[in-house]
Amino acid sequence: MTTLENGKAVGAGIDRVDAPLKVTGAALYPNDFSFPDMAHAALVGSTIAAGRIRGIDVSEAVSAPGVLRVITHMNAPKLERGRTTPLGASPPAPLQDNRILHYGQHVAVVVAETAEQARHAARLVHVEYDATDAVLDVNDPRAEILVDPLGYDTERGDVEAGFARADVVVGGTYTTPDNTNNPLGLFTTVAHWNGDALTVHDSTQSIHNVRTSLATVFKVPEAGIRVLAPFVGGGFGAGLRMWPHVVLAVVAARETGRPVKLVLTRPQMFTSVGHRPNSVQEIKVGATREGDLVAIEHHALSSTAMEDDNAELVSRVAAVSYACPNVVTRDRQARLNIPCPGSMRAPGEGQGNFPLESAIDEAAHAVGMDPLAFRLRNFAERHPLSGLPWSSNALRECLTEGAELFGWSKRTEEPGSMRDGRWRVGYGLAAASFTFYQNPCQARASVRSDGSAYVRSGATDIGTGTYTVMTQLAAELLGLDVSRVRFDLGDSDMPYAPQAGGSGLTGGLGNAVHDACHNLVQAFLDVVRHDEESPLRGASVDDVSVTDGRIHLAGDPEQGETYAAILDRHDLTELSADGKSTPPQSQDLGMAIAGAFGAKFVEVRIDPDLGLLRVARVVSVIDGGRILNEKTATSQIVGATVGGISQAMFEETATDAGTGRIANATFGDYLMPVNADIPDMQVRFVGAPDPATAVGTKGVGEIGLVGLAAAIGNAVFHATGRRIRSLPITVDQLMN
Repeated sequence: MTTLENGKAVGAGIDRVDAPLKVTGAALYPNDFSFPDMAHAALVGSTIAAGRIRGIDVSEAVSAPGVLRVITHMNAPKLERGRTTPLGASPPAPLQDNRILHYGQHVAVVVAETAEQARHAARLVHVEYDATDAVLDVNDPRAEILVDPLGYDTERGDVEAGFARADVVVGGTYTTPDNTNNPLGLFTTVAHWNGDALTVHDSTQSIHNVRTSLATVFKVPEAGIRVLAPFVGGGFGAGLRMWPHVVLAVVAARETGRPVKLVLTRPQMFTSVGHRPNSVQEIKVGATREGDLVAIEHHALSSTAMEDDNAELVSRVAAVSYACPNVVTRDRQARLNIPCPGSMRAPGEGQGNFPLESAIDEAAHAVGMDPLAFRLRNFAERHPLSGLPWSSNALRECLTEGAELFGWSKRTEEPGSMRDGRWRVGYGLAAASFTFYQNPCQARASVRSDGSAYVRSGATDIGTGTYTVMTQLAAELLGLDVSRVRFDLGDSDMPYAPQAGGSGLTGGLGNAVHDACHNLVQAFLDVVRHDEESPLRGASVDDVSVTDGRIHLAGDPEQGETYAAILDRHDLTELSADGKSTPPQSQDLGMAIAGAFGAKFVEVRIDPDLGLLRVARVVSVIDGGRILNEKTATSQIVGATVGGISQAMFEETATDAGTGRIANATFGDYLMPVNADIPDMQVRFVGAPDPATAVGTKGVGEIGLVGLAAAIGNAVFHATGRRIRSLPITVDQLMN
């Protein structure tokens, strides 16, 4: 019971346990919840990007049918900003003054009897502004620059000396645009006060973060707040922070004395729940003729909002990816009149890997070496910053097995030398990594009188399969069939769990479930410690195994008894135990705790006359540590691969340079791939369970996206000889 061994439950690619609820419509999302006498809220957004509100005329809105309240900065309660949480700073509280910091900023909320009445009345709110010139470009000299905002800039060796001894120096300026998360489900908040007790149904990836933040904003005890999110219609990072619209729904409920539902519109999803910030990155890579990296310099400038503190490590990926003795990475941010950015799948690495892996490819070509061989030659045997051995790192296997699976050996060396009829064909690859990330977590496990188990934790499942893999894990650890285990989440009254994000939930939650199940078996042994009728009398948890609902002596299955028998004999209806996990520390273990690694191989085809780019094949080989469910893990990689293709070729949140208005804030205008744009995809997992934790997972949520943009760009170079340095890759970049 001290470690996890693969058995019949863990690793099996079983179907999602929550699938029947979803396909029958029985899964309740935040938008599905209602209360008697519930009112509805609609938001009014600013139509300028910078300035002040001169006046607001709400008379028409107030007198419109069904309207209960119109709340502006003139009559809104004074609210504190939510406190800093493990996810970072909370966004500023809404409606606190007349300043406008970005286009679409909430300037009023209308509450009415029906959603239609609220939306109609919102259009009747008339706002007059004193506009000022907005700062919208990271290169605008008026932008305030934040240097090393997270304190993670790195420097090792002597970079100038490294470049001096390099035979080849390559690099350039790379740009990535704003991307918007765009989960299918519109974010919804339903708030209901009962005295000082508050119940909130919310589209969030972190119910405990919402509870903590609301307690601070409204000065009420956390114990009196219950946040519920049993199902969330996607997130991709948009649900990690508690956004201002959540606060406004709660304000509206308190002001009207009624439950209130607020559903964002699709255009409001572009201005209200974050986005991947854009970046301008300068990278320079030096190498010897033999193919040894001798210097890397990576500087990143990305955007942030005027009064927000969200930051991402964009350049740091260059510091930890290769065995290079001389490396400098620098991150800066420019404050702009834009909606608050937030995390989007593979934050930081999603942007930073693109120039790094493009420059690595360019360096390989410059020294006349196969890009695969170049990466293998510069593989980091130890963590490049700490010098510690990796807890696990199967990147070599990712590259070599991926090359074999893809057929990399068929690639010809010369750019533009591969064709299929009129189509130019290109092969590209990129290595990928995602930093280890975990937060503390708690869980509770129970076994009932019928021998079934109930395990729970206040986590969220945004479609990643958390319900399923935790059911499998608990079944394995308790020796039960999966059908005999129920795992529950999505309720802040359950034990504390961190957010579903950063590829860290499966690890943190899995280790807490492991501890809870271990402690539960020990609790059963404590019950029979002096029981002369029990064959387990005097046994410790290290002496036993669990199989088919029975605890038995290790190596002697006949010497044991069922959970149900123990409970029955001792007149117990249930036995429970709590568990917790603490993230492992490198200094304690003497090794660098590893995140996931991967290799992406891509074949592209380009029509030279029309500039059409098509991705024909993608092979992803991933080291994700222990894979609890290969079916759901594969689904994660496939979904993230689609996101990576989208980032490389389609997505760009277009902001009008004159007004700050997002010009493509609908699904009709914001380009995303459809089925016809997605090629054959192969996924393979390599590596072994990571020994840093009891469960041995490393997370696969982000690693599927990282590297796709660079691999596609490298394939385009191989097909055309053109080095693409700006995303998304568009027709005009590929025209003859």
